[in-house]
Amino acid sequence: MEEEQVNLRIPGPTPCPPEVLEAVARPMINHRGPQFAQLIERVVQHLREFYRTKSDVLILTASGSGGMEAAIVNTLSPGDKLLGISVGAFGDRFAAMAEAHGAEVVRLSYEWGRAAAPDDVRKALRENANVKAVLVTHNETSTGVTNPLAEIAAAAREFDVLFLVDAVSSLGAIPLETDAWGLDVVVTGSQKGWMVPPGLAFVSVSERAWRAYEAARMPRFYFDLGRHRDALAKGQTPWTPALSILFGLDVALAEMAREGLPAIFQHHARIAQMTRDGIKALGLELLADEPFASPTVTAVKVPEGVDEKALRRMMEEKFRVVLAGGQGQLAGKIFRIGHLGWVSEEDIRHTLGALENALPGLGFAVHARQAS
Repeated sequence: MEEEQVNLRIPGPTPCPPEVLEAVARPMINHRGPQFAQLIERVVQHLREFYRTKSDVLILTASGSGGMEAAIVNTLSPGDKLLGISVGAFGDRFAAMAEAHGAEVVRLSYEWGRAAAPDDVRKALRENANVKAVLVTHNETSTGVTNPLAEIAAAAREFDVLFLVDAVSSLGAIPLETDAWGLDVVVTGSQKGWMVPPGLAFVSVSERAWRAYEAARMPRFYFDLGRHRDALAKGQTPWTPALSILFGLDVALAEMAREGLPAIFQHHARIAQMTRDGIKALGLELLADEPFASPTVTAVKVPEGVDEKALRRMMEEKFRVVLAGGQGQLAGKIFRIGHLGWVSEEDIRHTLGALENALPGLGFAVHARQAS
């Protein structure tokens, strides 16, 4: 199967524009030289604009999960009490990472498909003394839910806590105001809304978070953000960076800057609404509570009697559309359609048309879908 002909509709890694893939193939340069210093300075400046922050933004050669671990080990100590807000698999992962490093995590968990409620956060922080930090996932790709991050952050700000955010699948596609919302550490990954291959994580660090860094005692070395800050001041990274991905990121960020954040956000909101409307028109049911449905991924309940693996296999082999399955407790119960980054209305029309043709062969009578 020719990979470039596949309609890759998973929440990441996402498709990359041809000019990004061309940039990724450039020859290597000296990562301790002036050309690299200019590259990383340019990229970081763009990232700070997209983060909406005046604080440091650091680049790690890692996946988004590496950035999440960096957020934890650079601000916390073993034995610290945390509030872990979870509405799905990645909220659970954030909390599990903290526990693996010796933190005591109080879990505020929700039924998968629901969003977190700010009043619940206030209540949990009121009832649990000495909480040092709050962990939250902005956009939960396992359930297709976007948490009301501004409101949750405002609730947490009523208490003296750090606020650490997994924005891996939201930043660059969904509005997020790092400084205005008082977010201390915000993590994202290159393979999502940024339209480049996997391999880089980006981490913003507030002044509050840097003060916490000085007192933090969890072990850190490769993910030591102080080392990254000091190296960045010299136009470098402390370790060998994923140069190819940075070449592509430079091109992608320049294009995103030309398009502008308002247009990017509007595009994702429009594509997401088109996806949800099309799914419901087929007679399928969304998993997410719709007011909190994600602009970057749609989770769809598998109809009764339909084999989810058979559906995804047919979609890929016959219609060349690659969907994501469910994770954890939702394995076999949902499929997910990614629509973030480099995605067009035609990609979604193709996906919906393929579902309309595939489902009857698996025993589900679809509704008549209006052409869009």
